[in-house]
Amino acid sequence: MIAHVNFKSGVPVYLQIVQQVKAAAASGTLRGGDALPSVRVLAEELRINRNTAARAYAELEAEGIIETRQGAGCFLKANGTSPLRKTVRSERLAEELDAVIVHAHHLQISDPELQSLLTERLEAFRQRQQANGATH
Repeated sequence: MIAHVNFKSGVPVYLQIVQQVKAAAASGTLRGGDALPSVRVLAEELRINRNTAARAYAELEAEGIIETRQGAGCFLKANGTSPLRKTVRSERLAEELDAVIVHAHHLQISDPELQSLLTERLEAFRQRQQANGATH
Protein backbone atom coordinates (compact mmCIF):
# COMPACT_ATOMS: atom_id res chain seq x y z
CA MET A 1 0.00 0.00 0.00
CA ILE A 2 2.57 2.60 1.07
CA ALA A 3 5.54 2.04 -1.17
CA HIS A 4 8.02 4.56 0.08
CA VAL A 5 8.66 7.99 1.48
CA ASN A 6 10.98 10.56 -0.02
CA PHE A 7 12.90 12.32 2.72
CA LYS A 8 14.25 14.87 0.24
CA SER A 9 10.94 15.92 -1.32
CA GLY A 10 10.21 18.75 1.08
CA VAL A 11 6.80 17.22 1.83
CA PRO A 12 6.49 16.11 5.45
CA VAL A 13 6.64 12.32 5.77
CA TYR A 14 3.28 12.11 7.53
CA LEU A 15 1.64 13.97 4.63
CA GLN A 16 3.27 11.63 2.12
CA ILE A 17 1.66 8.72 4.00
CA VAL A 18 -1.70 10.50 4.03
CA GLN A 19 -1.46 11.15 0.29
CA GLN A 20 -0.52 7.56 -0.47
CA VAL A 21 -3.40 6.14 1.58
CA LYS A 22 -5.81 8.50 -0.17
CA ALA A 23 -4.40 7.53 -3.56
CA ALA A 24 -4.69 3.82 -2.73
CA ALA A 25 -8.31 4.36 -1.68
CA ALA A 26 -9.08 6.34 -4.82
CA SER A 27 -7.51 3.78 -7.13
CA GLY A 28 -9.24 0.86 -5.45
CA THR A 29 -6.00 -0.67 -4.19
CA LEU A 30 -7.49 -0.22 -0.73
CA ARG A 31 -11.18 -0.90 -0.28
CA GLY A 32 -13.54 0.01 2.51
CA GLY A 33 -12.92 -2.23 5.50
CA ASP A 34 -9.34 -3.10 4.54
CA ALA A 35 -6.90 -3.10 7.43
CA LEU A 36 -3.92 -0.77 7.45
CA PRO A 37 -0.60 -1.80 8.95
CA SER A 38 -0.27 -0.99 12.63
CA VAL A 39 1.60 2.17 13.55
CA ARG A 40 4.53 0.07 14.73
CA VAL A 41 4.65 -2.04 11.55
CA LEU A 42 4.29 1.00 9.30
CA ALA A 43 7.07 2.82 11.14
CA GLU A 44 9.35 -0.20 10.86
CA GLU A 45 8.61 -0.76 7.16
CA LEU A 46 9.24 2.87 6.26
CA ARG A 47 12.02 3.33 8.82
CA ILE A 48 10.36 6.33 10.35
CA ASN A 49 9.50 7.41 13.88
CA ARG A 50 6.35 5.83 15.31
CA ASN A 51 5.04 9.28 16.18
CA THR A 52 5.20 10.20 12.47
CA ALA A 53 3.15 7.14 11.51
CA ALA A 54 0.69 7.87 14.33
CA ARG A 55 0.36 11.48 13.14
CA ALA A 56 -0.46 10.30 9.61
CA TYR A 57 -3.14 7.95 10.93
CA ALA A 58 -4.53 10.69 13.19
CA GLU A 59 -4.79 13.01 10.18
CA LEU A 60 -6.55 10.32 8.12
CA GLU A 61 -8.95 9.64 10.98
CA ALA A 62 -9.67 13.36 11.43
CA GLU A 63 -10.52 13.55 7.72
CA GLY A 64 -12.90 10.60 8.08
CA ILE A 65 -10.89 8.34 5.81
CA ILE A 66 -9.92 5.68 8.31
CA GLU A 67 -11.34 4.46 11.57
CA THR A 68 -9.61 2.98 14.57
CA ARG A 69 -11.25 -0.03 16.15
CA GLN A 70 -10.23 -0.63 19.74
CA GLY A 71 -7.97 -3.67 19.89
CA ALA A 72 -8.29 -4.39 16.16
CA GLY A 73 -6.33 -1.61 14.45
CA CYS A 74 -6.96 0.96 11.74
CA PHE A 75 -9.21 0.32 8.76
CA LEU A 76 -10.24 2.22 5.67
CA LYS A 77 -13.78 3.41 6.32
CA ALA A 78 -16.37 1.29 4.59
CA ASN A 79 -18.71 4.05 3.51
CA GLY A 80 -19.58 2.84 0.03
CA THR A 81 -18.61 5.51 -2.43
CA SER A 82 -15.60 7.34 -1.13
CA PRO A 83 -15.62 11.13 -1.34
CA LEU A 84 -11.90 10.74 -1.96
CA ARG A 85 -12.20 9.18 -5.32
CA LYS A 86 -12.94 12.31 -7.32
CA THR A 87 -10.90 14.74 -5.24
CA VAL A 88 -7.84 12.51 -5.09
CA ARG A 89 -7.98 11.79 -8.80
CA SER A 90 -8.32 15.50 -9.48
CA GLU A 91 -5.42 16.36 -7.18
CA ARG A 92 -3.16 13.77 -8.78
CA LEU A 93 -4.03 14.94 -12.27
CA ALA A 94 -3.57 18.58 -11.26
CA GLU A 95 -0.05 17.78 -10.05
CA GLU A 96 0.79 16.18 -13.39
CA LEU A 97 -0.77 19.06 -15.31
CA ASP A 98 1.25 21.54 -13.25
CA ALA A 99 4.41 19.69 -14.27
CA VAL A 100 3.33 19.80 -17.94
CA ILE A 101 2.66 23.54 -17.68
CA VAL A 102 6.10 24.17 -16.18
CA HIS A 103 7.70 21.98 -18.85
CA ALA A 104 5.83 23.87 -21.60
CA HIS A 105 7.02 27.15 -20.10
CA HIS A 106 10.64 25.94 -20.23
CA LEU A 107 10.13 24.93 -23.86
CA GLN A 108 8.68 28.39 -24.53
CA ILE A 109 5.33 27.03 -25.66
CA SER A 110 2.59 29.65 -25.38
CA ASP A 111 -0.67 29.04 -23.53
CA PRO A 112 -2.71 28.88 -26.76
CA GLU A 113 -0.22 26.40 -28.25
CA LEU A 114 -0.42 24.24 -25.14
CA GLN A 115 -4.22 24.32 -25.16
CA SER A 116 -4.24 23.44 -28.85
CA LEU A 117 -1.86 20.54 -28.25
CA LEU A 118 -4.02 19.25 -25.40
CA THR A 119 -7.13 19.41 -27.59
CA GLU A 120 -5.28 17.62 -30.38
CA ARG A 121 -4.07 14.86 -28.02
CA LEU A 122 -7.56 14.42 -26.56
CA GLU A 123 -8.99 14.02 -30.06
CA ALA A 124 -6.31 11.46 -30.96
CA PHE A 125 -7.10 9.56 -27.76
CA ARG A 126 -10.83 9.53 -28.56
CA GLN A 127 -10.13 8.26 -32.06
CA ARG A 128 -7.97 5.42 -30.68
CA GLN A 129 -10.74 4.55 -28.24
CA GLN A 130 -13.30 4.38 -31.03
CA ALA A 131 -10.95 2.30 -33.18
CA ASN A 132 -10.53 -0.15 -30.31
CA GLY A 133 -14.27 -0.26 -29.63
CA ALA A 134 -13.95 1.30 -26.17
CA THR A 135 -16.85 3.36 -24.90
CA HIS A 136 -15.25 5.11 -21.89
